[in-house]
Amino acid sequence: MKKFIILPTYNEAENLPKLVKTIFNLQIPDLNIIVVDDNSPDGTGQIADRLAKEFSLIVIHRQGKQGLGSACITGFKKALELGAEIVCQMDADFSHNPQDLPSLLEQIDKGYDFVIGSRRVAGGNIKGWSRYRNIQSILAMSFSRAMLGLKTRDITAGYRCLKAAILKDIDFQTIKSNGYAFQEELIYRSEKKGYGIAEVPVTFIDRKFGKSKLGVKDVIEFFITVFRLRFIKS
Repeated sequence: MKKFIILPTYNEAENLPKLVKTIFNLQIPDLNIIVVDDNSPDGTGQIADRLAKEFSLIVIHRQGKQGLGSACITGFKKALELGAEIVCQMDADFSHNPQDLPSLLEQIDKGYDFVIGSRRVAGGNIKGWSRYRNIQSILAMSFSRAMLGLKTRDITAGYRCLKAAILKDIDFQTIKSNGYAFQEELIYRSEKKGYGIAEVPVTFIDRKFGKSKLGVKDVIEFFITVFRLRFIKS
């Protein structure tokens, strides 16, 4: 099955070369990478162009920082145009261990439609977060799951693989939310459609290099999206 990994990037010059090489060293059949770079000031886009000469990698350059959700939608659209059957998404900063990728894809082979690399199931873990941030995350997700009736535990996880057919069915290009809210809404739409979702335990390691991109705007949008999906959308 033709597989594409979407890597949204912004200032990942230190991480991208090693990540790309690590992913392709896994020797997963029919695997391709799409880098969606938002005009990174540190030259990530140019590094990606060089890597594309060596690996099965496509680079999409965008004008300015437009957000995670928008980057994923751009990558998803390109993957579908190229005949993707499975689409994956992961961070480019090694917060997500590429060695876990085969475990996620294995669950697709077993019949699941959507697989999450989950921090919130037995065996999942987070390293590098303060106790305050961890509690904040747990409370926010618990609130969202209760409001929206979601079964998935780690609704904001950015490490995920899903069948490309889901993206067409849920009309993914109409998702306007970004950041954590985008992850949440993609899960919400998929659960509402009745797709089988599995959560594979992974260890999330907060950025090894660079700075976290989480901001107040992301938190506010997360809660706005909860209320929009609960009270406006059916």
